[in-house]
Amino acid sequence: MFTLDDISLRLGGHLILDHASASLPPKARVGLVGRNGAGKSSLLKLIAGQHEPDTGRIEAPSAMRIGYLAQEAPSGKATPFETVLAAAAERAALMDEAEHAVDPHRIAEIHERLTAIDAHGAPARAARILAGLGFSEEAQHQPLDTFSGGWRMRVALAGLLFSEPDLLLLDEPSNHLDLEAALWLESFLKSYRASLIVVSHERDLLNNVVDTILHVERGKTTLYAGNYDQFERQRRERLAQAEASRASQDARRKKLQAYVDRWRYKAHSARQAQSRLKALQKMEPVAEAAEDPSLVFDFPSPKELKPPLLVLEDVAVGYAPDTPVLSGLDLRIDPDDRIAFVGRNGNGKTTLARLLAGQLAPMGGKVAASGKLTVGYFAQHQIEELVAEDTPLQHMERLLPDAKQGVVRAHLGRFGFSGDKAMVQVKKLSGGERARLSLALITRDAPHILILDEPTNHLDVDAREALVQALAAFGGAVVVVSHDRHLLGLIADRLLLVADGTAREFDGSIEDYRDQVLSAGSGKGGNGADPSQKISRKDKRKAAADARERAKELRKTATSAEAEMKTLWRKRDEIDALLTAPDAAAGELMKRRGAVER
Repeated sequence: MFTLDDISLRLGGHLILDHASASLPPKARVGLVGRNGAGKSSLLKLIAGQHEPDTGRIEAPSAMRIGYLAQEAPSGKATPFETVLAAAAERAALMDEAEHAVDPHRIAEIHERLTAIDAHGAPARAARILAGLGFSEEAQHQPLDTFSGGWRMRVALAGLLFSEPDLLLLDEPSNHLDLEAALWLESFLKSYRASLIVVSHERDLLNNVVDTILHVERGKTTLYAGNYDQFERQRRERLAQAEASRASQDARRKKLQAYVDRWRYKAHSARQAQSRLKALQKMEPVAEAAEDPSLVFDFPSPKELKPPLLVLEDVAVGYAPDTPVLSGLDLRIDPDDRIAFVGRNGNGKTTLARLLAGQLAPMGGKVAASGKLTVGYFAQHQIEELVAEDTPLQHMERLLPDAKQGVVRAHLGRFGFSGDKAMVQVKKLSGGERARLSLALITRDAPHILILDEPTNHLDVDAREALVQALAAFGGAVVVVSHDRHLLGLIADRLLLVADGTAREFDGSIEDYRDQVLSAGSGKGGNGADPSQKISRKDKRKAAADARERAKELRKTATSAEAEMKTLWRKRDEIDALLTAPDAAAGELMKRRGAVER
């Protein structure tokens, strides 16, 4: 049993955790969730021993080995393979001792223990973990200093997984991973034999890996049995009950107050008024559900253009002359397209995105675009390029110098920057808020194509869901690169596999691609197609046209379903408004609300 007992923590004068408690059973598989800034990472560091609680204590079995991913990426001349092998400290120490030991009994003990921990199978296991995280056999034996920070963080993650601690602590482990490595990690964690606590905003990982959710909110922790979808349903029901209780209490409070105000100074009824006043004072208020402006995304739909919006024919693109990163590119984008780029990091997904955004010129081939086409391109570096001292309003005014302030503020309001929030300096905004501001800036002209390169990295689960809904309602084309399988599964109806120096349509769903990635090793390099089977450009275009035709009926069904959802949301809002009335029939209204929710 692992127990958090009445834990409080202050950092920088702010109360992060407020008498939080939870008991986790052995072999627990816990998803630690909560809004950005709720204290998830701080709680993880408490468990890892990097913070000391102000009050309370953490109780764990004395021999428990806790593994936590350090924030510093490893570096130096050692290779990823050597670094991962060294992460198993006991094995490394025993192997070193075995080389120098002379006592026959001690030598026997060493070899018995090495056999027990499968020390001789360790190199193969280390290589498998590194391969799963995207390292080729050649890359596994190159010095760490030749890799970027993101790839060195993958080495740190590989070392932690290899060491197999009794309690594995992971804080956003997929942040430095591409979709393929994230899929492998999810599969690895599903079969992990010891306890784990993972902070993640990846809905699919939380649904497929964990069996318990620990929710952090307003300094408190609440334990829920089940995966993330089950937690969300339980919490929604609990919030609905709390809201009904709050509305009922408000009505009762108003009645008591009205009685006290009327009769407290009348001699014949002063005693009854005083008793009601005491009841009023003892009434503990039910907390109101917090409204969160970080869930606001509303992309302006563009003016209609006839298809196609953009066509590539046998295009090559790259950075150095005569050295294309990608070639033989054939792609057509129509106004209703939803396309996801998949493929390992380094294969050219961002290069292709920049070509479509007009940031890279083609080296060869033909690019045909509609004359009035506008493109909005979101890349992670844009968040870092925001001016720290300026406000969202100042950023938007620079890009829309001729627009009236009402128009500028209205567009910012689409992304949650209404009123005073538009006047807050960027340096005081959270990572998720900066991502929303960047999205607001790139959509100021209502682009016909939205190109989003890893848009969810700074967003929590709820904000990602809001982004999915906004993209579904967007009236233009969407091209997305993301390791969030939940987002891709709901948004993308076309997958473009970027591999082997080109990009080709992947015939299947994101789940089909997942299955292929996890069963890679069939001799075709995991690309989803045999390169020896050449398909003519004419056949490709015909196949794409047929696919678009098949999708039309599905789009009509989806549009109808979205319209019905809007109607139901409106009904739910009407019921919520009725619940606040003093004489509301709360029981009947909650039944109606439950029916609408279902």
